[in-house]
Amino acid sequence: MEISIASWNVNGLRAAYRKGLLDFIKAYGFDIICLQEIKAKKEQLPAPLLNLPGYQPYFFSAQRPGYSGVAAYTRLKPQTAGNGFGIERFDREGRVQWLDYGSFLLFNTYMPNGGRDQKRLDYKLDFYRRFLSYLKSLVQEGKKIILTGDINTAHRPIDLARPKQNEKNTGFLPQERQWIDRLLSCGFTDTFRIFQPEGGHYTWWDYKTRARERNVGWRIDYFFCTRNLEPHIKQSYILPQVTGSDHCPLALTLAL
Repeated sequence: MEISIASWNVNGLRAAYRKGLLDFIKAYGFDIICLQEIKAKKEQLPAPLLNLPGYQPYFFSAQRPGYSGVAAYTRLKPQTAGNGFGIERFDREGRVQWLDYGSFLLFNTYMPNGGRDQKRLDYKLDFYRRFLSYLKSLVQEGKKIILTGDINTAHRPIDLARPKQNEKNTGFLPQERQWIDRLLSCGFTDTFRIFQPEGGHYTWWDYKTRARERNVGWRIDYFFCTRNLEPHIKQSYILPQVTGSDHCPLALTLAL
């Protein structure tokens, strides 16, 4: 059985809807679609986003209006599903939802941005630490985990177009990048790098500088999986041709 999963920071679910999100969903037919930065509560969404034929929706909105939030649409019924990871200061921002399918546990995440002036960097690093500790406990239980979403950090120099110019900017600071090192060392794999070892592949481009036209981007959105799922990974790829946000979608195919 093949299962296809997409992940996309839509930078506003209502905005993405106006820009053709449903056309994307219909054209590609993914089994599970994880969305980040939905910036809306369920009651604010248009009816077609609440009643998508063939899909069950799950929403986890931030308490603050017009901010953060994640959503998932799934054709496959999870055994259980839930929101957050038990720390209120993070959970109130609607950053983590999970769906347990039995054969794997899927986390859809929108991790904090450190901010241009780094005023949210401590918050981001604290989120990283606490969430990794939570994931480690699940890994130790032998869970098969897929972790996807906007991680808001480029891991290595090949993951952004201008690494030298960004060495002191949040999103590419050593302490942020080290978190991904720690994630990998505790049993996760960056699935995209299984298939594509070269640079030049990005998932986010700055709107203001029209960076997408020049492919001056960052790869800050990921599909990570635990190593016990690696034999089941058939594809992991980016869809840079799909527009509608400052991020593009990425996808993972499993054979289970």
